Amino acid sequence: MSGSAYATLAGTRRLGPPTESGRSEYPLAVVAGVFILAQLVLVRPGLGLGWDETVYVSQISAHAPAAFFSAPRSRGISLLVAPVTSWSSSTTLLRVYLAALSGLALFLALRTWRGLFPTRVLALAGALFASLWVTLLYGPQAMPNYWVAVGALAAAGCFLRARADRSDRVALWGLAASASLMAWMRPTDAVWATLPMLALIVAGRHWRLLVPLLAGLASGAAEWVIEAYVSYGGLTQRLHAASAIEGGLGWHIAIVDQLRSQGGRTLCRPCTGAMPNPAVDVWWLVLPVLAVVGLVAAVRARRTAATLVPLACAATAAFPYLFMIGYAAPRFLLPAYALVAIPVAGGLVHLVTKPSGAWRRVAVTVLAVGLAGHLAVQLTVLERTVSRTNAQHRDWSRTAAELHRLGVRKPCLLTGQDAIPVAFYTGCASAATQGHNANSTQAVIARTARHMPVADVTPTGSRPPTYARDWPVHRYGTLDLRVAPSGERGGGA
Repeated sequence: MSGSAYATLAGTRRLGPPTESGRSEYPLAVVAGVFILAQLVLVRPGLGLGWDETVYVSQISAHAPAAFFSAPRSRGISLLVAPVTSWSSSTTLLRVYLAALSGLALFLALRTWRGLFPTRVLALAGALFASLWVTLLYGPQAMPNYWVAVGALAAAGCFLRARADRSDRVALWGLAASASLMAWMRPTDAVWATLPMLALIVAGRHWRLLVPLLAGLASGAAEWVIEAYVSYGGLTQRLHAASAIEGGLGWHIAIVDQLRSQGGRTLCRPCTGAMPNPAVDVWWLVLPVLAVVGLVAAVRARRTAATLVPLACAATAAFPYLFMIGYAAPRFLLPAYALVAIPVAGGLVHLVTKPSGAWRRVAVTVLAVGLAGHLAVQLTVLERTVSRTNAQHRDWSRTAAELHRLGVRKPCLLTGQDAIPVAFYTGCASAATQGHNANSTQAVIARTARHMPVADVTPTGSRPPTYARDWPVHRYGTLDLRVAPSGERGGGA
């Protein structure tokens, strides 16, 4: 890309081309490498699979039958992990694979911004995003949100490069691939994250950018749309079903809910209870201020467009999760965090380089102390969240072991409380007769019990379903495990 093209993009300031010395990639590679290492050390490969992960992994799994796939979900993450899950049931191998892949994806996404911002800004942006507890937690997980985030970051960078240089075909292909990745993972999130780009394309009549962007979105969302007509009665019906599962999309101000969730609540639904320690939320409240500082610095440095685009995309990506949903999960905002990291890093670099003499030393000291405190808070929240998550996953694993002891082995079926994750850990299929995951009837479950092991998991003291009331009860901790008598299957489980 020519220097004049970059000057056009940034304003009038001439920026270095992306073909500058390969040494400029080293800081980005270091950030990605540390991110991979931090995931393996702090989250640890032995972390068991969570509820949603068991749904995604089970779709292409050598360990358990596919769990019910509800309307909001997309199969992108299932295909991403298929190279491991299709032949291995090792969670450790899966975690290592995803940690390495997430680090590589972060490096590639940051690399698309070379020439738009100095390398030090990009490295700091990557470090800020990668050091968030929610990024570290979900990088090695079989969940789609992180992949939407890196896809959005790469898409914005490729869009800016292609907009500045008509001859940059690599950027056009990168835009298409990034948009496809987002839509592959979560089609609705991909649309929200790309709205500002689509608006700029139409307003500026950059029609050559419209084809790769729409082609990318269409290719990624194609399977989801086709499945809507095959399994959900049409696209409108699937969208309605997805909205119902999310609690009914509409005007819901979830900002306070997101603040509550920053203390490590991976799912805040219903989002009640006390707010976390103010030290946990301060970074979240300071983030918009730093974004404004970054924008002001960009205007002065004549990088206005390169800063406004990621800010606008971050705003639209966050909007539905801040104003249209009645609960919170920190992972929902990962795309916004990835996008806003670029202008925030630019603002921080401006704050420490603009002053001179003693004031610069003061600025550097304040920034170093602030970032150190921020990192300490993030790692503390991460450690507590990983510990709590591990405890829950161990409970599911122990329940599965107890069910194995009672003779429930695959092929088998599980119903009741936490049936989906416990069934995966047991190696069974899961079934529900009501709720968002309803996929069977009582009559079908009763018939199934005649030819394979079927068990129901109910909290002690709760009323079991009709089909399981006469099954023998085995007390296990706070759970009642009811296993269909082997006689119903003609003898023996």
